[in-house]
Order: sequence, then structure tokens, then C-alpha cells
Amino acid sequence: MQVDYIVVGLGLAGIAFCEQLEKHNKSFIVFDSGLNVSSTVAGGVYNPVILKRFTASWDALNQIQTALPFYTQLENKLKVKLDYKTPVFRIFASVEEQNLWFEAADRPVLSHFLIPEVKYPGNTHITAPFGMGEVAHTGRIDTALLIERYKSYLAQKSQFIESDFEYESLEMGAQLKYKSISAKSIIFSEGFGQKMNPWFNHLPLTGNKGELLTIKAPELKLDHIVKSSVFIIPLGDDLFRVGATYNPNDKDTNPTPEAKKELTDKLNKILNCPYEIVEHEAGVRPTVNDRKPLVGVHSQFKNL
Repeated sequence: MQVDYIVVGLGLAGIAFCEQLEKHNKSFIVFDSGLNVSSTVAGGVYNPVILKRFTASWDALNQIQTALPFYTQLENKLKVKLDYKTPVFRIFASVEEQNLWFEAADRPVLSHFLIPEVKYPGNTHITAPFGMGEVAHTGRIDTALLIERYKSYLAQKSQFIESDFEYESLEMGAQLKYKSISAKSIIFSEGFGQKMNPWFNHLPLTGNKGELLTIKAPELKLDHIVKSSVFIIPLGDDLFRVGATYNPNDKDTNPTPEAKKELTDKLNKILNCPYEIVEHEAGVRPTVNDRKPLVGVHSQFKNL
């Protein structure tokens, strides 16, 4: 088989690149083992504001204006709903935080996103004595469904192989050879799996384990995202995603009792209705210290 590109990894980055390849009429095949699950496990919230410090994410407005039409295009292409637009409400811990919110909302970079008033939950099951601030232009992408449907889309066209990529089987040269496949270039979009990649494992990818719970809370009736020390994200059918933890030291994808306790302790401070934990998941985020993407060409092998 002869293709323009081999793509290794089908999380959000891999899907975004496949879309560019299709747009430019390039042939490609994708390898993904399904083991690096950070895109699948993610809460999927898009939010342009760092709510711990009331500051804008890097290039926030441009990223939102680029991302949302991209997901709309994927919804139309895959014939599935992926983008659930809903405000994020940040619970204030004090009057001082209320004042910081108003100051932040006056900054030009944040005025597009922060609603300059204190709101109080109409929902009696959410504890917020100092009120909440509303962030506009936010929502949730159903990342797990997106990846599942995109895999099916590629599989129908014989462009997807569910398998590990065996680095030792790659023959280097002007034309790359991998088993029975010849390709001009390879794109590695492996997330934290990059740490195992012999050509790119030197890059400053730190990795940060995150764990989430899915709870069932029939009395909650919450239709927007709430953020305190944890997020509560409505999924429908009385299900809510709760997360996430941050552990830079643990690099496996096994859920832990310590994280479960941390999440439930924080949840119980803002939620006062019965709930049942129905799922506990973990993934390793491919984080870097400056929070920016790692994108580029290998210094020696220009087709990697």
C-alpha cells in the first residue's frame, strides 16, 4: 500500500490532522491501539478562562473562533451531535473572589467571556453562599463519541488499523516503509504515548494524570456546568461528570481510591443531594509546562 501519510494516534489532534489531509486530498492510514485514552476520558469542556486565577487562556478568542466551526463541521460530516453549548458557572469562595471577578471582567481580553454580575443558583442542591460568575462561549464536546464515530468513518474506508505502531518496524529513508505500507511522511499524534516514541521522547512532555467520576443524581436537575474545586458537567439522563484530579507523578491509567476520595470530598462541599457513582476513569494528559502544543518536524528525519 502506498499513502502520503501514516498517522499514529487518533485523539483530538489526530482527528484534526486527518481532517486537514482530507481537505487537501492526501491519502493516509491511521494506527491507534485505543490505549492512550486522555481524549476519550476527558470531560470535554471548552472554556477560554483559567477559572482558578480569572485569566484568559493563551490565544483564547482565536482558539474558540477556530474550534467551534471545526466541531460543527464534524457534526455535519459524522451526522451526530457533539457540541453541547452551555455556560460555565464559577462558584465564589468569598466576597474577595466576587471583587476579583468584576476586576477581571473589565479587562479587554476577558470582557468577551465574563458576565459582570454575581448570580445565585436557582438550584437548591448547589451550595454557593457567595454566588457564582458566569462564563460565556463555553460548552462540552462529547469527545468519546467523536473518537468512536471517527474511527468508524475511517474504518469504512479501510483507513484505520486498530493496533500499536511498532517503531522498530519502520524503515527510514526518503520513502518510509512500515511493513506493507510505504508513506512519504508520518505524523505522531500519540498524546502521552509520545514518551515511548524513540524519535520524539526527548521533548518536554511532562504528563499529568487526571481522574474523573460519572455520577447519577436524579434530584440534581442541573443543565449547566458548575466549577468550584471540581467541575460538575451534565451529560443527560441524570448523569454528571465530576473532575478532575491532577497528579504529575503517577503515569498509569488505573483509577485510584485516593483520587476517588479527593473528588467525592470536594463534590460533597458543593452538592447536597443523593448521588451514586457509576464510573471512575483515569487518563494521562499530554501536558507541557507552558501549556502550549508541541508541533514540528524531527531535526534529522524531516518526514517525521
